[in-house]
Amino acid sequence: MLGFSSGKAMWVAALLTASAAQGAEVSVAVAANFTAPMQKIAAAFEQDTGHKVTLSFGATGKFYAQIANGAPFGVLLAADDSTPEKIAKEGLGDGATRFTYAIGQLVLWSKQPGYVDTDGKVLQKSDWKHIAIANPKLAPYGLAAMQTLDKLGLTAQVQPRVVQGENIAQTYQFVASGNAPLGFVALSQVMEDGKLREGSAWMVPTSMHEAIRQDAIVLKPAQGNAAATALMQYLRGDKARAIIRSYGYAF
Repeated sequence: MLGFSSGKAMWVAALLTASAAQGAEVSVAVAANFTAPMQKIAAAFEQDTGHKVTLSFGATGKFYAQIANGAPFGVLLAADDSTPEKIAKEGLGDGATRFTYAIGQLVLWSKQPGYVDTDGKVLQKSDWKHIAIANPKLAPYGLAAMQTLDKLGLTAQVQPRVVQGENIAQTYQFVASGNAPLGFVALSQVMEDGKLREGSAWMVPTSMHEAIRQDAIVLKPAQGNAAATALMQYLRGDKARAIIRSYGYAF
């Protein structure tokens, strides 16, 4: 009888372990600039915790509209801090969970080596036809790009040559495909493991624009969701931060 009870206890424990291993699941809306690091973080998170994440990438402004209209996202990793703040004020998310998971770095980039100088003086030249910039009304990196041009006194000169991307991912594609010889993108899109993957770039000084503080927040559909809570904790951890830093973000 004792052996049976012991065996039964082991069986129950095994079931509980299997159940824990399955974990919970959460849908995460991720700012397009954070695509590459979040893919790595999500893989590590799932392996380390047993929870599952479903990732969607896009413009923060569009995600806000979807969330306001009832989209069942559980966590938002925004490209700014104002959208999560607005979401909290409107009761669409839990303001107590909000924190800055990364501070973005704007970069003027070209796929061509040597095309963009390290001081950004290429912007003053007239031998290029197009420059890619994300929609400043939807994408914080696009807004930062326009603020930079204003600071340099080049808005009127450059504006007629702007090719506007819907989000920072599309903006990057314009430059990567050669449709635009240069463009303002997120450093995370062209950097990996602390190095520029290809081409040439100007790291835009942070004094040229408002800080790109990227905040995360747990949304109303995921309040009490174990995977959402665990993910927010994981983003603060050493493993996630090492990945984030390798793509050129600060904290």
